[in-house]
Formats: sequence, structure tokens, C-alpha cells
Amino acid sequence: MKLALIDTDEIHNYSLGTEHPMGPDRVDAALALSQQLGILDAFQISQPNVATDEILELVHSKAYIQATRTNHPNPKFGIGTTDNPVVPGLSDVAGRISRGTLDATRAVWEGTADRAVNLAGGLHHAFPDSMSGFCMYNDAAIAITWLLENTNIERVAYIDFDAHHGDGVEKFFWDDPRVLTISVHESGLYLFPGTGHAHEIGGSNAAGTAINIAVSKNAADHEWLQSIHAVVPAVLQKFAPELIISQHGADPHRDDPLTDLTLSMDAMALAYHSMSSWVDQFAGGKWVALGGGGYERVSVSRAWTHVLAAVSKQPVDATTKVSTELLMGDEGIDRSALEIFSPTLVTTSQPSPALIATSRAVFPYWGLQPYG
Repeated sequence: MKLALIDTDEIHNYSLGTEHPMGPDRVDAALALSQQLGILDAFQISQPNVATDEILELVHSKAYIQATRTNHPNPKFGIGTTDNPVVPGLSDVAGRISRGTLDATRAVWEGTADRAVNLAGGLHHAFPDSMSGFCMYNDAAIAITWLLENTNIERVAYIDFDAHHGDGVEKFFWDDPRVLTISVHESGLYLFPGTGHAHEIGGSNAAGTAINIAVSKNAADHEWLQSIHAVVPAVLQKFAPELIISQHGADPHRDDPLTDLTLSMDAMALAYHSMSSWVDQFAGGKWVALGGGGYERVSVSRAWTHVLAAVSKQPVDATTKVSTELLMGDEGIDRSALEIFSPTLVTTSQPSPALIATSRAVFPYWGLQPYG
């Protein structure tokens, strides 16, 4: 495979401050660990250019883009809040991240790469006219819009594994039947942004193409993996995307300080490798993988190392040592209990309420039988 990794020093600097959850060094830590384990050897580094206004305006308004560059609070555009403080120069970094995701997507679509990764990407909360949830520019939405406007692509799938609902990307394509969005996240009853419930299924012209699996607060490995494996491949088979963009926020992990899910690193790695298989099975192998959230540095570095391993089809054993006290998996995990989940073997016994609700809301649109 031809594998591209979007990387340049500047995109490592997407930070809202040293005391802010979205602090620096997340990408650095992941790449350092991936290098330590020899995973990066499979990738060709690609450095993104600066994003032009034309690229940013694919999804963002001129007024908002200008507001991001003034280095002054602007409540109208969500800039200068506790979550989204003013950071001089952040717009340049965010722009280059967006260009990186666009470059990755274009390379995969045009065949110069089979798969591509931008760990600094996945800023899925940004809206056309506002900064939200630590996200300034919506790089995934920019890349998808570019595809729709500049190629003959007919179907794109966006799949989001972040603990927070992928609300920004979903909103951009809410009424566009060419874009399937699937978000697996902690229920908005408990977690920002408070959206992403099962009944949110897309606009009148695209009903069923917005799929939300809002797992329970404190959901563990089984509920999360069952939700993914029982919904994602079933719908992908029906939708038949020509390219998949996935977001891999590391915040579902049990150690993350901002979320309530209790997932093991082992379960997250399993899902990434299942995604790798589904890309080959349902999307002709065309895959762009992005980073996203994650606010505990060690779990972020391990999760994104597993993402790079999945993209490059390099399994990493859970018992692989990161240091004398840390493994690539988590301690105390009954790994045999996870063996029921695989890309080709799905268990739907005792489906969770979240899985039942989502399947009832959207499966009829795809000719699928709901669970429960």
C-alpha cells in the first residue's frame, strides 16, 4: 500500500493553552510512540501547504474567517470563551490542518495514496460561522465539500468514534444524500454538545443518512463495540461509499478527564482494525483517518499509534511494552471477551438501548431489520 502521513511541525501546535485541555504535544507524543514501535516506517510524510481563503470558504463564511484572524474576542463567532480562548496565530495552524486533511483526501481519491492519516485533523465541532468545542475550522467538512464540488464522487462516508457527537460535520451534510455520517458517542444527555440522539437522522432530502449511536454514560467495551459492529458495516454495505473519512478522538478511553466512557485501549484498537477491514470491503480501500479529541496524553499517544497501525495493517499486540510500566493495551482486561467482535462476526444478543433506538430510527431507510 501507498500510505501518506500528513505532518509538519506547525500542525503540532494546535493548542488553546498549556492549562487548556486542548494543550500542545498530543500529535508529537503519538508520532514519537509510533516511531518507537517502528510503525511510521510504512508511511510517506507529506507536508501540507497553507490553506487559502478559497479552501476555507468551502464551508466557512468570509466574516467568520476574518474574525478568527483578528486575535480579539468575538462572542458572535464563539471566539474568546472559556472553551475557545483567543490564541494569536491559531488560525494559521488550523488552516494548515484543514489543508492537510484536504491534501490527504485528494491524494487518496486521485490514487497517489491508498490511505492517508492526519492526526492533527478531526476538528469536528466547528460550524460555518462559529468556533465550538475547541475546533476552529472543520477540516473533514472542507475535504468532503471539496470532493463533492470538484470530482465525480457520488457517495462519501464520515464515521466518528470520538466520545463527543460529531455535530459540526453532521450539520454541514444534514440534507445531502451523498454524505453518510455515523457518530458513536456518549449520550448528549450527559456530555457536550448535547446533541446526537437516535432520532436525529438527517433532513427531508437525506433521511437515514445521519446516524447517531448515543451510548450510555459509563459505557464499557461491550456496549461500544457492539454498537459499532452492529451498525457500521450493515449500513456501509447498503450505502457503498467511494471513500471513507473517519475520526478517531481518543477520549472514549477510561482515563480521559473530560468524558465518562470506560473503554479499554484494547477495545478501541479492535474497532480501528475493524474499520480497516470495512474500508477494504465496502469502500474500495480508500480511507482517510483523522485524530480528534483526547485529553490524557498517554492514552492519546497509544490510541493514535493504534490508528496508524490499523491504517498500515500492522497489528500491535496489547502486551507490547511502551515503557517498563505501560503496555499498548490496558491491565486487567479479559481480552478473550473481546474476541466475539470482528469485522465479519457480529454479536447482537442482548442489544443495548442505544443500539435498539438507533436501529429503529434508521434501519428501515436502508431495508434493514431493527434490533430488539
